[in-house]
Amino acid sequence: MEMDRTELADFLRRSRERLRPQEVGLTAGPRRRTPGLRREEVSQLAGMSADYYMRLEQARSPQPSTQLLGALARALRLTLDERDHLYVLAGHRPPAGPYAGEHVRPSLLYLLDRLQETPAQIIGDLGDLLAQNALAEALFGCVCTVEGPDRNIVWRWFTDPFVREAYPEDEHEQHARQHVAHLRAAVARRGNDEAASALVGRLHAASAEFTRLWDRHEVAVHRAGRLRVVHPEVGPIEFDMEALLTPAEDQRLFVFTPPPGTGAIESLELLRVIGPETAHRSHI
Repeated sequence: MEMDRTELADFLRRSRERLRPQEVGLTAGPRRRTPGLRREEVSQLAGMSADYYMRLEQARSPQPSTQLLGALARALRLTLDERDHLYVLAGHRPPAGPYAGEHVRPSLLYLLDRLQETPAQIIGDLGDLLAQNALAEALFGCVCTVEGPDRNIVWRWFTDPFVREAYPEDEHEQHARQHVAHLRAAVARRGNDEAASALVGRLHAASAEFTRLWDRHEVAVHRAGRLRVVHPEVGPIEFDMEALLTPAEDQRLFVFTPPPGTGAIESLELLRVIGPETAHRSHI
């Protein structure tokens, strides 16, 4: 993502001119000849040098850091949409929004409740299983008895051998790398917060395989792909997986649909009849 100095300069100037001194606790004064705030006032509010801010508005500055952009967004009282626009113009990815944690976002839960014909799950960015429908339970198994931090697909993959039985053995390495690469991206996006640090620390202590893959520093957000599941009664089933991410990317709705022209539709119908009783004992 490249910095657009001209657009950034114009956006900063327009935002400064729209903001009245009273809105940031300053006195307008009788000699104010320009609308909005002065450049010196913005730089003071943002805790930066007036010279650097002037160069930003003159489109001749180096790329500002994310910390500086955050300070400017607060100083200029930008909305979330305006803040994100500021980051994009400066050549940075906008920061993630507030994390919902274990509280499932109502919009995702609404969609999950209406997906009755295909398996679907809601999973947190660190891999916590938050909710799933009946078909997903029949396909992957029930984890109702799993509590707390163990209700996590990355943790279970690297610590519970029964989980891997649901996938073809020759794909185990691929799935392990996907789990670690996605977790790596989520940890960085969160700023390595307490929850992320705790999970990574537990995984390092429990699995040498996880440590080996973590040290590769691969990063990839899991958004879509082809998935093969080996069910104990139905046999191998192939799905197309699509993920719907929240704006903060802290929760994902995974939907597993049968590819056209395959036997997956018939397998899914059989799975619906069988129900969750014969699903893998501890698979997520």
